[in-house]
Amino acid sequence: MVLDGVDRSRLVWWLLGTALVGALLYVVYSLIGTFVFGVFVYYATRPIYRRLSRRIYPPSLAAAVSLLALALPAILLMLYAVAIVVREFTRLIQNGDAALFERLGVDPVVLERVADPARLLELDLLTYVSIDRIGTLLQSFGRAADTLAFLGIGAIHLFVIIALAFYLLRDGRRLSRWVHARFDDERGILQSYLRAIDNDFHSIFFGNILNAILTGTIGVIAYSLLNTAAPVGVRIPSPALVGLLAGIASLVPVVGMKLVYFPVAGVLLTRAAAAEAGAPGFSFVFLFAAISFVIVDTIPDLVLRPYVSGRSLHVGAVMLAYTFGPLLFGWYGIFLRPMLLVLVVQFARVVLPELLRPEPMRPFAVDPSHLTSPPSTDPPDASTDPPDVSPGPAVDSDASESG
Repeated sequence: MVLDGVDRSRLVWWLLGTALVGALLYVVYSLIGTFVFGVFVYYATRPIYRRLSRRIYPPSLAAAVSLLALALPAILLMLYAVAIVVREFTRLIQNGDAALFERLGVDPVVLERVADPARLLELDLLTYVSIDRIGTLLQSFGRAADTLAFLGIGAIHLFVIIALAFYLLRDGRRLSRWVHARFDDERGILQSYLRAIDNDFHSIFFGNILNAILTGTIGVIAYSLLNTAAPVGVRIPSPALVGLLAGIASLVPVVGMKLVYFPVAGVLLTRAAAAEAGAPGFSFVFLFAAISFVIVDTIPDLVLRPYVSGRSLHVGAVMLAYTFGPLLFGWYGIFLRPMLLVLVVQFARVVLPELLRPEPMRPFAVDPSHLTSPPSTDPPDASTDPPDVSPGPAVDSDASESG
């Protein structure tokens, strides 16, 4: 069959569009971890942005304040907690430090000093500001090329994350209107689907994952600082890992991080009794329990829980997504796997019933005049016309509620 000029032109445009979509998907796939983390940062800062946008104008300034003044410090604090966890983990695996840091191009001595809260509190920055120190630092730049490259790549990824979250905050509503304008959505299916996805993403990212990340970060830093004042024989075993496990355990419903700090408090109490540390040892155990309950457990829950909404996902399915996500995709699987779960569940709940329905359901509209006419006492006459009942436009409950 020979295609006419119009068909060939349309085919060329479709091929070009397919190639562009393929290139876009390749870019997203290459930076999938960066993109999903950017989406997480967007949902984590959106409630703050919406509050600030009522008082700060223009929206670009409100988005910049939300990210640079609030989200960026939280990300840097989280990265510092990760450095503490890496130091603690490499201590546990004993001789793996050299190979790990050599592969990353990081000086283990520098990391040991920076990631140790006790040394960081005693650090005197003025002792490092001298001609000799600066000369040594400049000479070390050549030997630390791998470290600088690693940090540079990390800075680029961080910039992409912040930029993606910034434009989603500022232009998210405009993007939503553009998507709705490009699709014929008379029945409101697309609108219902996108609204359900947005609610579940908010619940997962702002409610669950953000709570886990903040809890883990607070736990790592709080326990590491607390361990600097621990009496002899009553120190917290691997405090950074305990804080990290507390953040992960916060994803477990009902009990949460109590699965972690209750057993650790029991271990510390046993150590205090065995070491005969006396009042200081038992006081430290009480202080550990109080900090765990108030600062690590209660405060993040009270701050974030009122904002959690749209919990339409099964708890077991969400837990499996959190568990298998990192195993299947890597570190970003904790964000990507729940996203895929939401897309599939809401597609089955909102879109699939419409696809399986053979014909659209159209309610009938009754002429209001027949509802207000007085009832007749005469017997029905076969010659009279029946009430004026005609099919009306389809009404979608979700679309009508959204309007």
